[in-house]
Amino acid sequence: MSTLPTMKAAVSHRYGRPDVVRVEELPRPSPAADELLVLVRATTVNRTDCGYRGGKPFVIRFFSGVRRPRFPIWGTEFSGVVAAIGTEVPGYSVGDRVLGYCEGTFGAHAEYMTVRADRPLVMPIPDGTTFAEAAPSTEGAHYAMGFLRRAGLEPGAEVMIYGASGAIGSAAVRFAKIMGMRVTAVCGTSAVDMVKGLGPDRVIDYQTEDVYADAQRYDLIVDAVGKRSFLRMRRLLKPKGVYTASERPLLSKPGLFAPVFIGWLLTSWITRLFRGRRMMFVAPHDDPEGLRIIREAIASGEFRPIIDRTIPLDEIADAYRFVETGKKLGNVVIAVDRASELA
Repeated sequence: MSTLPTMKAAVSHRYGRPDVVRVEELPRPSPAADELLVLVRATTVNRTDCGYRGGKPFVIRFFSGVRRPRFPIWGTEFSGVVAAIGTEVPGYSVGDRVLGYCEGTFGAHAEYMTVRADRPLVMPIPDGTTFAEAAPSTEGAHYAMGFLRRAGLEPGAEVMIYGASGAIGSAAVRFAKIMGMRVTAVCGTSAVDMVKGLGPDRVIDYQTEDVYADAQRYDLIVDAVGKRSFLRMRRLLKPKGVYTASERPLLSKPGLFAPVFIGWLLTSWITRLFRGRRMMFVAPHDDPEGLRIIREAIASGEFRPIIDRTIPLDEIADAYRFVETGKKLGNVVIAVDRASELA
């Protein structure tokens, strides 16, 4: 009797700390008519994965499963090789090198995954780019582009990126420059040289300089790590400037997400009624022009993500622990085994 092919995957059957993640042997998936089967060579662990794995804030469970994860294999971005092709998928061949973004369906923390071929950020890996470099190209870029595009800024606009050394922040610096904006990047001392390499016009070291004393005024402030409040940062905005954040919409202390989240939505809506400085709530959304900019920047090599370290799939729980320290620079890549297998 034949044995069905299997794969290794990082699985979490319940929400909780990194220890809930276990590497297990599971049946290998098969692609639907509109899907690709990808042999995953690299993936990432990011703050989005940490939020889904922990089921916090609770509101996230309305998308991922209220009592337990609806998707036991997390992972929002990947790079790998096309191993099989659905019957209705044009333009791909077995052996093609691809990268992609799969938040919502997930599955990248495994040796094999299926993904719809027509997802906007599933694309060929540029020549000269390794799998490790390709895997973290999309998640931070997707969120960064959302902040920049929703603000409706023109080239020459003044932008501050607070938390410029993380995955979202570093992508926001690069894409703001690609879009012709003037960028002030804020980071800690240990990341200053790395952040300068992203090409901002100015760098502020928040450990040696008082950010609130900055004389510059901004059209947009992106708090890419959710560490500052609108009430304190608003003085750095121009009269019609916008503040937005990637995580906690701080009007009070970190950790009070549920009431603060509601307060952020209300404040964001209320400030729109006035013509002065305001908060802006940004949710993931379809933006064909923003996706075009990301795809072209990846394909041309104009955007290359920062990589902090690479960790094997078998040690993925350690990757989660490290990401949750808040000390990573850029992205944490997960190296996946069985790289030579295509069948």
